[in-house]
Amino acid sequence: MAARAATHDACAENVTLLALVGHVPTHHVQGLSLCGGNVTKSAQFVSELVVVERDEPIAVVLLNRPQQLNALSDELMEQLVAALQELDEDEAVRCIVLGGSERAFAAGADIAELAAATPISMYKDRRIDRWDTIRNLRTPLVAAVSGYCLGGGCELAMACDLIVASETARFGQPEINLGVLPGAGGTQRLTRAVGKAMAMDMILTGRMITAEEARELGLVARVVVKEAWLREAKRLARKIAAKGPVSVRLAKESIDKAFEASLSVGLEFERRAFYLARASEDATEGLTAFLEKRKPDFKGR
Repeated sequence: MAARAATHDACAENVTLLALVGHVPTHHVQGLSLCGGNVTKSAQFVSELVVVERDEPIAVVLLNRPQQLNALSDELMEQLVAALQELDEDEAVRCIVLGGSERAFAAGADIAELAAATPISMYKDRRIDRWDTIRNLRTPLVAAVSGYCLGGGCELAMACDLIVASETARFGQPEINLGVLPGAGGTQRLTRAVGKAMAMDMILTGRMITAEEARELGLVARVVVKEAWLREAKRLARKIAAKGPVSVRLAKESIDKAFEASLSVGLEFERRAFYLARASEDATEGLTAFLEKRKPDFKGR
């Protein structure tokens, strides 16, 4: 009984902390069972903070820190990057789904770690570089977002290639409430996704937007009912994984180039990517299969 009471007090403290720092307002977390069980169904690999499920040709990676609403600690990010890099090197995995729990994709940074950090320690540890590492994965990455997707969590979702959001999802960059600002790409990627005016509104006030608002603004690709947040992300991943891996990766790189280069540079990159894709065995197989009226068998070569 004493242990149960202690656990309950710890959870209450976490809720209070999150509310105080502005990541999750108190009126939004009351009634949530933050001490719910971990998501570990039929996983092939389970670390303390990350769950990996392989279901080739896709894989699912779930953040597993439910009591803290998947706050992105150094340890969690280290395990996450290691798991994603391993999957990225696996030719049998053609698309990856990254998710959290029904309550939260990720509620932001680990505030205790941020408070203890110094400018020099943050520079030395290169912690924020992990978001760029994830962005640079070659394998398509689909974010499955349910519940809170705030601060570093929102930046993590934006580092993915596509976002599938539950109707319950809430997106925001509330770092301003802590006297800081987004540091893992929020001011840049959010502005490119939703435009300057809305980015200013969200970042300077710290307000959250709904999943439907996020879809209308172009931040989210699809909004689904709350029960289907992970299932629909997996379905989308399987659809991507069924295409030719070479052309998918080149198309992904070409689309990303549109956000980082002028139109003429982007068009030249696209043209070269097209030529490279056409030189692949997958392109020959796809064109031949179309003419022969059969399903293509892509090998990723």
